Formats: sequence, C-alpha cells, structure tokens
Amino acid sequence: MAPAGCPEPWAAAAPAGRPGREGPCHPGYENVVCFTRHEPIGVCGAITPWNFPLLMLVWKLAPALCCGNTVVLKPAEQTPLTALYLGSLIKEVGFPPGVVNIVPGFGPTVGAAISSHPQINKIAFTGSTEVGKLVKEAASRSNLKRVTLELGGKNPCIVCADADLDLAVECAHQGVFFNQGQCCTAASRVFVEEQVYAEFVRRSVEYAKKRPVGDPFDVRTEQGPQIDQKQFDKILELIESGKKEGAKLEYGGSAMEDRGLFIKPTVFSEVTDNMRIAKEEIFGPVQPILKFKNIEEVIKRANNTDYGLTAAVFTKNLDKALKLASALESGTVWINCYNAIYAQAPFGGFKMSGNGRELGEYALAEYTEVKTVTIKLGDKNP
Repeated sequence: MAPAGCPEPWAAAAPAGRPGREGPCHPGYENVVCFTRHEPIGVCGAITPWNFPLLMLVWKLAPALCCGNTVVLKPAEQTPLTALYLGSLIKEVGFPPGVVNIVPGFGPTVGAAISSHPQINKIAFTGSTEVGKLVKEAASRSNLKRVTLELGGKNPCIVCADADLDLAVECAHQGVFFNQGQCCTAASRVFVEEQVYAEFVRRSVEYAKKRPVGDPFDVRTEQGPQIDQKQFDKILELIESGKKEGAKLEYGGSAMEDRGLFIKPTVFSEVTDNMRIAKEEIFGPVQPILKFKNIEEVIKRANNTDYGLTAAVFTKNLDKALKLASALESGTVWINCYNAIYAQAPFGGFKMSGNGRELGEYALAEYTEVKTVTIKLGDKNP
C-alpha cells in the first residue's frame, strides 16, 4: 500500500526509505548487530518554477511526504493559482494542518526566507542556474541545509547520418518547441552529421511552418504565448543576436503580427559554437542547427558547455549510441527518443545544471537522514 500522499511510482521504491524503517543489516563482528534506519529530515522547503507549475509541485511534494516530512512551498510568482488550487485539494482530502504549507510571494522575499530559515532542513529548487546559486549560498550560510537543485540546460541533440531521419526531425522539433520552448530539457543545440545536414534542415523548416500557434485553449494549438514580457523580450534579443552573428535564419525570427506575447517558431542553420544562440539557454521557440563531421568531434563540442542536464542521440547503431551515452556529460541521455521522463528513474544534471536527483528512489534518499544503529549482544539474552 502506498504511504499517505505518495503516488505509486514513489511508493514502489519507498519501503526501504520510509521513516522509522530498518534498512539492511550489515556484517560485523560476533555478537554484534548493525543496521541502518531512514528517518525524516523534518521541515523541507520547495521553490518551484512557472513553466510546469503542477508537475514540479508533485515532483517535490511526493517524495518529501512519502518520507514523513512536512513542506513549506513557494510557487513561482507568475503561476501561484495552480499551487493554491492544489492546496485546496490537499485540505479537502484531509491532510493534517501544517503538513503542506503554501506561501506565494516573490523570490527575494519568500524564496530568500525559505532558503535561509534555520528550522528548514532541506530545500529543493527548480529554476535558473543564477537563482540556484543564491539558494545554495543562503542554505549554506544558515544551517547547512541539504539542497537539491534542478537548474538550466543547453542540451545537445545529436543526429548521426545513419539515423531514422523522420524520427529524428520530429523528436528534435518537439524537443525544442514543446511548451513554447520554455523547458529546461529543450533540445536547444541540434548537432547533425554533415551527410544529412541539408535534408534535416529542410525537413525541420517544414515542421516549423506547419506548427499551429495560437489560443492555448484551442485543442488544435501546439504553441501558445511566452510566459511574460521579460521572457518574450529576452528571446527576441537572442534571435537578433543570431542574425547579427552570422547564423542563417531559415524560418521565423520575429514576433507574431497583431498578437500578444507570441513568437514565430524559429529555425537557424549554419550555427557555430561561439554564437550566443549556441551557448545561452534561450527558453523559447528557437532551434539552432549545427553541423558536425565525426563522433569524436561532436562529443567534444556537445560537452563544451557549463551545463549538463540532458542529451539525445539518434542513430541505428547501438554501439555508437552507447559510446555517445557514456561520453556525454549529462544527467540523462535519450537514445532515439526525446523527453522520455519516467517517475521511476532519477532526473538531474551534471555541472551547473544542478546537484542531487529528483524522481524514483534517488529522490527518496534526498529526503531522509540515514542512521546507523549498532547493538552489542551479550552471551545470553535475559
């Protein structure tokens, strides 16, 4: 049976990590029993982003509650109503008062208070690398609280010459334009082997031209507006930088006429590694396509970034796929698929994409303290 408030994927992994439960016994000396206990951390802080306002709440609430902790949660200031509605459901189903506490507000006030509060023992943050550094700094200056950070990415999507090109084009398209490009896992550096580069670009442009942009409440729409004016302006500024630095604009490249914060699906070819659109997280509907000659070259270029969240490889050669998966400095590598995220498998990044893991049993480990208990037995029990 699942622990209260714990979705099934976490519940399946929970027995060894549930609070108060004994873990494995360890071999020791004669007449000595040694075992481990997993105990709740206590009060956990959670700071969630605006791009997946419900999903990110669940990713943090579920493992924390599974392990017997309480949570103080700050949703993104752009999307507070999602969290408040979830809070009403939590109250309706009978969670005891104080188990889940939702505190809307701004990062410099509420977020800073949660990060630095001495009675909060763990914090989980999803957001930008810049803010993640501030969270970790505040956590260390207060009570050295445990920190899980899921931060930005500049994720390589590698398309080899022997790939199923139909599959690769579709996955790369959805990988970068999904959620208006506002996704930390976005395929924002598409490396294509030179033999199939021109055809890949041609097909990618056709996909972009056909992408339905419009009212998000229309079931036919696949791309809505950007989250706010600040993000909208940042994306357009990066698009302009791509034009100025010599990338070839194949399609899009501007805002939608006579609309709000809508940006045309944008495709750049002839992108080089030194361009801003190839280095910076765009967080918008922009697809930079780069050319490579061989596997050794693309490994070096794909890893030449401060980020290491996800990567993807498209090839029909399993040995090549596994070589790339081993060499790429990313917390997740997808082979012949994209954004395949499962609750049973850990998710997190290398380098400046964060530390710690969410999802699966690795997430549970982030929310418990592990205690070793050693018992010296007498010759005979009384």
